[in-house]
Amino acid sequence: MSNREVKGREAAMSSDGVLRETFDRRRFLGVLGTSAMLVMLGRIRSAGTEVVPRARSVVLVHGLYADGSSWANVIGRLEDVGLLVTSVQNPLTSLAESVAATRRALAMLEGPTVLAGHSWSGTIVSEVGNDPKVSALVFVAARAPDAGEDFSALAKKFPTPPASAGVLTVDGFAQLSEKAFLNDFANGVDPAAARVLYAAQASNAATLTSERTTIAAWRSKPSWYAVSKQDRTINPDLERFLAKRMNATTIEVDAGHLSLVSHPKEIAALILAAAGIAG
Repeated sequence: MSNREVKGREAAMSSDGVLRETFDRRRFLGVLGTSAMLVMLGRIRSAGTEVVPRARSVVLVHGLYADGSSWANVIGRLEDVGLLVTSVQNPLTSLAESVAATRRALAMLEGPTVLAGHSWSGTIVSEVGNDPKVSALVFVAARAPDAGEDFSALAKKFPTPPASAGVLTVDGFAQLSEKAFLNDFANGVDPAAARVLYAAQASNAATLTSERTTIAAWRSKPSWYAVSKQDRTINPDLERFLAKRMNATTIEVDAGHLSLVSHPKEIAALILAAAGIAG
C-alpha cells in the first residue's frame, strides 16, 4: 500500500457534542505497517470510511465449547493501547441468560464500547449490540443471525462442517468429542494448547443453537468480520455470506475456527479498527 492510499483520521464534532473520529477502514493496515502484516490480515473487502467514536472499552464474548480465557491472546494487545477489556464468562445455558451476562458486563464499563463475539456468541452480539453504549460490533468466525431468523436453516444452505459430526449430548448438554475438538474445532492451534482448551471446554445447553434473536444490531451498528479460511466448525462460505450481508469491514485469516487463539495479532488489529484506533 502506497502513502497515497493511506488516509488519515479526521476529528469531527458531532451534533451531540461528542468528539468523534472519521476512521478509514483501510488505514489501520497501513499504520500497522509491514508487508508481512498485510499478508496475514488478508484482503479488506470494504471501501470508504466509517465514522466511529474512539472506544474506551471492549467486551469480548466466547462461543460454544470454550470459556472467557479463549480471548487471552487478544486481551493484552487491546490493553496495551489503553482499552479497558472484559471477557464475559458466558453461561451457555440459554440465550436469555447469555444475553444477561453480557449486559451486566456492559453496564460495568464506560462507553463507547466495542462488542466482539466469537462463534455462537455472534448471536449475542446481534441481540445486545443495539445497547447505546456499544459503538461497533466485531464478529470473529461468528454467527450473525437476522432478527427471528432460523439460523440452522440458513446454515444448511452451505456444506456441513466436519465438527458437527463430533457433537456429543448428555442430559441435554452438548460438548465436542476429543477428535472433533482437536482436529476440527482447534485446527491450527498449537497441539499442547489445543489439549488444554479441550480439557477446559464448557458444555452448552443443546437447545441453545436453535434459539432466535429478536434484534439484528448489525443492521444499525458499524460492523467488522474476521472470516477463518480454514474453519471446520462454521463453513467459511457461510461466514463470507454473513459478512457481506451486514456490509462488514472484512478480513480473511488463514486460520481454523479459533483464530482468536492462533492469530491474535490479526484479531486484535480488527478490534482496534472497530475501536477507532489504528495502532
